[in-house]
Amino acid sequence: MSGQVEDLTPQEVSKGIAEGRYLLVDVREPNEVAAEAYPDAVVVPLSTFDPKLIPDPAGKEIVFACRSGKRSVTASQAAQASGLAYNKHLAGGILGWKAAGLPTTPGR
Repeated sequence: MSGQVEDLTPQEVSKGIAEGRYLLVDVREPNEVAAEAYPDAVVVPLSTFDPKLIPDPAGKEIVFACRSGKRSVTASQAAQASGLAYNKHLAGGILGWKAAGLPTTPGR
C-alpha cells in the first residue's frame, strides 16, 4: 500500500527551508553525500532507511530528497507506511536543485 507523495519544486523547498517550515532529509547514500550535499539537510540513507532515524522535525514538515526524485518517493511511502505523515519530496532531486541554480556544499 503506497501513500500519495506531493511533488515540491526546488524553489518551493529552498523557500520553505529558508522560512523554517521544512526539514530536508537526504536519502542518498554516504558516498553520494560525500561528493556533494544539500545545505542544511540531514542524511538518512535509503539503503538502511528506518523512519525512526529521522530527527524530530520540531514543528517543521519533512521533505525527502535524493539524486533524481525516485528514492525520495520511496522514502516518503515507507515513512507513511510506518504511520508518519511525511508526504513531501523534492521533485527532480539534487539534479533539479542544481538546475534551478540553488547551492550545494562540498561533501561531508
